[in-house]
Amino acid sequence: MVINYHNYIDMIEQQLYQPSESVFLQSLGAAGTVTGSKHLLTTPHMTLMIDCGLFQGIKELREKNWEPLPVDASSIGCLILTHAHLDHCGYIPLLVRHGFRQAIYMTGPTRDLAEIILRDCAKLQEEDAERANRHGYSKHKPAEPLYNTADVEAALPLFKVCESGKEIRIQSQISFEFYPSAHIPGACSAVIRCYGRSIVFSGDIGRLSSELLPPPAALPKADFIIMESTYGDRLHEGGDTAAELAMVINNTLFNKGNVLIPCFAVGRAQEVMHIIYRLKQNNQIPSQVPVYLDSPMAASAGKVLLHFPEWFTIGEKEIARMFSGVTINEDYKTTEKIIERHGSKIILAASGMLTGGRVLSYLKNFLPEKRNTILLIGFQAEGTRGRALLNHAHELKIHGNYYPVIAGVREIEGLSAHADQYELLHWLDQFKTTKPLVFLVHGEPCAQQTLRVKINDELDLKAHIMKPYERVWLYNTKA
Repeated sequence: MVINYHNYIDMIEQQLYQPSESVFLQSLGAAGTVTGSKHLLTTPHMTLMIDCGLFQGIKELREKNWEPLPVDASSIGCLILTHAHLDHCGYIPLLVRHGFRQAIYMTGPTRDLAEIILRDCAKLQEEDAERANRHGYSKHKPAEPLYNTADVEAALPLFKVCESGKEIRIQSQISFEFYPSAHIPGACSAVIRCYGRSIVFSGDIGRLSSELLPPPAALPKADFIIMESTYGDRLHEGGDTAAELAMVINNTLFNKGNVLIPCFAVGRAQEVMHIIYRLKQNNQIPSQVPVYLDSPMAASAGKVLLHFPEWFTIGEKEIARMFSGVTINEDYKTTEKIIERHGSKIILAASGMLTGGRVLSYLKNFLPEKRNTILLIGFQAEGTRGRALLNHAHELKIHGNYYPVIAGVREIEGLSAHADQYELLHWLDQFKTTKPLVFLVHGEPCAQQTLRVKINDELDLKAHIMKPYERVWLYNTKA
């Protein structure tokens, strides 16, 4: 067991360390990486899990999804889900398969979005396994999906919807509240009150200014903060994001090309759709240019917006109008027809990091032509095709073949759903008077190290970078 605490010597001198009376933190994912978020909070009478995501990105990370958890799933007393992205919720069906049977707490939008995402993930895994068996390219005989649709169905009855700002009592000494974090619809930070102390799990922190969402909510004081650090070493470019998007679109249309925007089906797709709607309304881009949303999941996620208007800064009528100007493609067979359609077009398709999905069909056709633009708008993890494009790769491997990168590649950082370094520090600044201990998760090593130094220098707070499976003592409940 690893114990890492800034006043550990004082703790020993005071004889406060008693395992049976202590609270521990352990990260089973998103420690030293931006994916696979799973955090355990172990208390004297209950173990809580905060988020339960899949590892994505490079093969070395994806293979971790097949490894057994270092904890008995049936021993976990509850799961608190901060939001619906796959790297935070995608492992839930496996957790249930392995014996977890307790409540999974989340907000209303997260509940609906998580169901959409998990069903889609299971379906894709089943299809991939079937394809691998049919063509014989898997080393496993037979190839099996990580989990299937039946596993998702078994998990859904455990979902419990909570209102943000309302205290949820788990047991006599443990309760929590959700506070909106502005990352995607329904995303929240979780404030856990545990044996007299307050522990904040940030989840993913959104932008101070967003197209559809209000800024992150103010939180109560905290003793410990488990904080994401995705953009801990970067500042998003300032300026008018909508105007920048208009310039990219208009330049591409002038060259008679197509604009391909790989985007995450939940959150980014809807925000970009609204910006394009505004640009057309203001005559900043041609009103007649066709816009396609080629992602059934994004279309389903968009309908969720209509069910939860209280989470957004725009009204139901404007949400409906924004969808009216977009052609939604549900059928994969129609993708080829969209590609072959003459004339310039704007296409939004998943996945946002180019790891899979229908965006790859467009990529194969659009990459070899200079007149087209591939517009990246979100974080691109190590090992993804999106990161390769940002690193000026001259070719990409897709479905076993190599395609030259001749199309223009642009990035608009202002469209990211993640807070940048300044916004992360601004979010953390609200806690500095109480001097909480900060634990950094969900970030790559360089970003985390940079943010750790900034937290120490600018906010005078201690920050510790969590390591995979490291078990950290927080405090004694009897002290």
